[in-house]
Amino acid sequence: MRAKKVLIVTDDAGESFEILYAQQRFREAGWQPVVAATEKKLLNAVIHDFYPGWNTYIEKPGYLVASDVTFHDVNVDDYGAVLLIGGRAPEFLRHDAKLMEIVKRFHQQEKWILSICHGIQILLAAGLGRGLKLTCYANVRFELESCGGTWVNEECVRDGRIITGQTWNSHADFYREVFAQLGN
Repeated sequence: MRAKKVLIVTDDAGESFEILYAQQRFREAGWQPVVAATEKKLLNAVIHDFYPGWNTYIEKPGYLVASDVTFHDVNVDDYGAVLLIGGRAPEFLRHDAKLMEIVKRFHQQEKWILSICHGIQILLAAGLGRGLKLTCYANVRFELESCGGTWVNEECVRDGRIITGQTWNSHADFYREVFAQLGN
């Protein structure tokens, strides 16, 4: 029996911990993680952390992560869920027409859409936030509310078949809910 597949969406400047944790957690649960990006290459992931005296997070170079497929190679029918990774990658990925088509197709097929931290920027750009209760990194709250969603200040929020998490600090709550819903 083939493993179920999850599409992990990221690119250069994707958050290292979110990518690596997702890959390991899905493998542990018997899913095959497939990293999709604009190009099939070694991606330059980043590390975001909080530093004393700073009003926002800092960014450092992170791990190199191989992408498995490009967005043009993705057949949504092959996947049970999509995970939108945070970091700075969503800033430019939300302008990728092919990715928007992919996310909308997951929604149309009533498949699970998972988003953590800044990954919400992709979800919102695909037009999927209006009328939903969601969470994300607090400093992206304005975008969520401007797109018609309701920001909930919780580590993890599920609204229908969309599960959102605030940051990588939310992993425990986020993945507990993800796997409760995915059946693992």
